[in-house]
Amino acid sequence: MTGGQLPAGWTLEAIRDVSGDREAVVLDTDRVVTWRGRPGQDERLRPRIVLGFHGLCLVQPVDDEDWYMGSLYEDGSVDCWSAYDDLHAALRGL
Repeated sequence: MTGGQLPAGWTLEAIRDVSGDREAVVLDTDRVVTWRGRPGQDERLRPRIVLGFHGLCLVQPVDDEDWYMGSLYEDGSVDCWSAYDDLHAALRGL
């Protein structure tokens, strides 16, 4: 882990098992995350937890219990386009 944290009640092994990604990692939260839920209404999210899955990631914002799925870019930024109300569903959605 590099400056990130795991979701409460989850281990990295459990995240890898549910997602099917044996290389899933916890990422640092110091990055730009944008919710692109509606055209022209982008919203900046403050990440509490960021989980990386190759070119995809799951983000839980500081002020929200939902999980946002998005693309992880080379510069570390994330554009999210989908939201889930629980981590298990988000992991299965990968």
